[in-house]
Amino acid sequence: MSRRWQPTPTLYATFAVHGAAAAGLLAAPQHWPGWLAALAANHAVLTTAGLLPRSTLLGPNLTRLPAGCTDAVALTIDDGPDPEVTPQVLDLLDAAGARATFFCIGRRARAHPALCREIVTRGHRVENHGDAHAKTLAFFGPARLRADIAAAQACLADISGQLPRFFRATAGLRNPFLEPVLAGLDLHLAAWTRRSYDTRCGDANIVLARLSKNLAAGDILLMHDGNAARGSGGRAVILDTLPALLDLLHQQGLTTVTLHAACS
Repeated sequence: MSRRWQPTPTLYATFAVHGAAAAGLLAAPQHWPGWLAALAANHAVLTTAGLLPRSTLLGPNLTRLPAGCTDAVALTIDDGPDPEVTPQVLDLLDAAGARATFFCIGRRARAHPALCREIVTRGHRVENHGDAHAKTLAFFGPARLRADIAAAQACLADISGQLPRFFRATAGLRNPFLEPVLAGLDLHLAAWTRRSYDTRCGDANIVLARLSKNLAAGDILLMHDGNAARGSGGRAVILDTLPALLDLLHQQGLTTVTLHAACS
């Protein structure tokens, strides 16, 4: 299955700039510095767009739930499954009757297949976070992007019994080749409304404050069970943040939904 790729206005402008530069160099090669400057400016725009995780300049990007989600938020949990942290996260979610979306790394799912299946058994969704979770993903060409994402897609579908519908790039960083690859795999890019930076900060109070400031229905919240920062007691910060966050959601009358349920 695949979906149709539709270039954004930014990419149409890129095509136009490159076409004009090629024609201009052929017609008046003495003006090459000007065309080189135009190409450099265009590539600066593309690079900046790829460095902004919530940008839609390179293609569709889910940063909030659909408008119909008037009383729900989405908890998204990245970089697992982690054999120490993920089971405890699942217990905390069960205790609160909450649902979450786990963006799992393919190689970690292969290392812990039973845990990946447990996520699904407990009523959550598994989505695609790449096979290698490479920090250099934004520098991949289309063939390497497709190979990495497709490997995770096949692995996660086989292990969990669920075909992932969403993809999240490493740190949200990407390039113009990503959206055509996702379209070919029938995946949709998903970012977030607010992030906790809980891979860097081990203080649960600070992490909670980042997630709860101006918290509203429709928000997509980003946390980590894999690569989680540790608090002073050595515990993954998500374990000390999640109970307070779930309690706050309850106080505000907000429920939790998976991205799959919200966008179906």
